[in-house]
Amino acid sequence: MGMTEIYEYEREILNMILFLLPGEKMILTKQYRCIHSASCVCTKGHLTEEIIFLVFNHLNWNPKLIAALSCSCKWFDDLAKRVLWKEFCKTRAPKMMLDLQSSGSHSVDGNWRALGKLLIYCSGCKKDGLFNGAHIPGHFVYRTRFSRTSGKSFLLPQCRTDVLYVSDPCEHLDQGDDGDIGFFRGIFKSFATSKVRKMLIKRSAPLHPTEVCPYCKAKLWNMLAAKMIPSSASCRLGAYEDCIEYYVCLNGHVLGICTLLPLSDTDEASEE
Repeated sequence: MGMTEIYEYEREILNMILFLLPGEKMILTKQYRCIHSASCVCTKGHLTEEIIFLVFNHLNWNPKLIAALSCSCKWFDDLAKRVLWKEFCKTRAPKMMLDLQSSGSHSVDGNWRALGKLLIYCSGCKKDGLFNGAHIPGHFVYRTRFSRTSGKSFLLPQCRTDVLYVSDPCEHLDQGDDGDIGFFRGIFKSFATSKVRKMLIKRSAPLHPTEVCPYCKAKLWNMLAAKMIPSSASCRLGAYEDCIEYYVCLNGHVLGICTLLPLSDTDEASEE
């Protein structure tokens, strides 16, 4: 690629960042035209990381535009992984990010892009997939509350010194015979040293043979098969006790499904 073509390509990328409306649908194919290595000629006159940082700061770390930039080339993809997704996470959930990093680590298990996706994406389910239920497509969510207090309800008493953030259930109502379905997701702090991980290994909990984490592509432990789902989890979710299942991946990402109680029954359960 000649220098003229490179500069034109960069102008196209910058124009995309500056003028693309946040609500506009984007269908982009990855085009790894250049890895922008240290010896690459197109780094000459290239937009610096500082400029791109300032542009995205002005755009409030818009996740759709970060994803679009990642699709343009490997250099931008690497920048997004290292910097942009991290700033997005810190802006979207500042207290949660501060806590997740308070153990002294400067990174998050499973990388920042995976965590950014977990914050804004409900994975849904597919037939013959992880949960063997109705086909409910994954989708982006505008805003989700993650709670450390709620996370305690998903841990056995002997594991409650672990830190787990869990979201409110994303409700998918009137799913035929499956009733009202709720999907929830979460993340452990320092999962590699957690009591939950040690117990899963001690119990020789099986990893799912085919499915992987939709956020980081790591293998998944089945918490139901390991008999590590307490009854307090269904109370917290407002769900039937025998209709809750969740997985935790090797990086500590949690994804689960439950059948929600009708609203009147949920109120009664809360009073009890």
